[in-house]
Amino acid sequence: MSYNGKKVLVTGADGFIGSHVTEALVRNGADVTALALYNSFDSHGWLDDLPDTIRSQLRLVRGDVRDSAFLNRIMRGQAAVFHLAALIAIPYSYAAAQSYVETNILGTVNVLEAARLWETERVIHTSTSEVYGTAQTMPIGETHPLQGQSPYSASKIGADMMAESYARSFDVPVVIMRPFNTYGPRQSERAIVPTIIRQVLDPKCPAIMVGDTSPIRDLTYVEDTATAFLTAGLAQLEFGHAYNAGSQRAATVSDVLAIVLELTDCKKPVRRDESRLRPQNSEVRALLADSSRFERETGWRTQTSLRDGLERTTTWWRERLSEGRVRREVGYMT
Repeated sequence: MSYNGKKVLVTGADGFIGSHVTEALVRNGADVTALALYNSFDSHGWLDDLPDTIRSQLRLVRGDVRDSAFLNRIMRGQAAVFHLAALIAIPYSYAAAQSYVETNILGTVNVLEAARLWETERVIHTSTSEVYGTAQTMPIGETHPLQGQSPYSASKIGADMMAESYARSFDVPVVIMRPFNTYGPRQSERAIVPTIIRQVLDPKCPAIMVGDTSPIRDLTYVEDTATAFLTAGLAQLEFGHAYNAGSQRAATVSDVLAIVLELTDCKKPVRRDESRLRPQNSEVRALLADSSRFERETGWRTQTSLRDGLERTTTWWRERLSEGRVRREVGYMT
């Protein structure tokens, strides 16, 4: 994948997946403008943790995708935009649904409008496997019904439909990437994998507190997900349509917990944390990707096994804890 000299904007570059996509683009020769949400902490989120050799090649900007005039200014002259900016914390969406609509739907419309105005060559819009809700059939293909089982997933369904409509109505060249559950270094502790690893490694945690350990997930290591995004930025794909990107392997939360405990030789007790449970009719019981369409059209497939990915993520967390560098992100969480 050669992005040599290609001008690219990444929204949500300060987040989990966004920072990995940004890093991968730089390593592949792109001229990257990285957008981080403005904040008063003088932070660019996870971009501040990138190696100096990568960070020095970035054009760092702060702003907000809800600001259409701002987006119009920074998107001018960009050949492609990777749109990852979003509010993603599912529990908070129950408390503040409107903010998810404003960022995830209106923010996406602003990106699409700017792309239409400046005739951007390609928009890679970030969806989520959460739009499928609890699987009616597995594995889940792109034709599976969409179900808004949380305000977050409903807002992402709305954003996806706006992307589809701009492709159909205005010929905006937008690809809808639908990654399944991604994990790895830099992920927020709200997610289950870092929650488990942090508690396992942290001597201040006497027990490992988890919610429901029975849901099934398709877990993809973040570097594989980032490669999927870069692939989508260059491959011949159908605009306005969604493409799944997942490992096509099922694992329960219990499976993840067992692997991490084995990797770390941890003997701490595991206890149920009621505060981590979703409302009964909102929990997504099972997600397993059918990524065959994306694999067939691009040749992409995951390269990292669950065990190897968890081992690499555990090593990263061990280093962070030993250096006293654990912190929570500021900005968009993607």
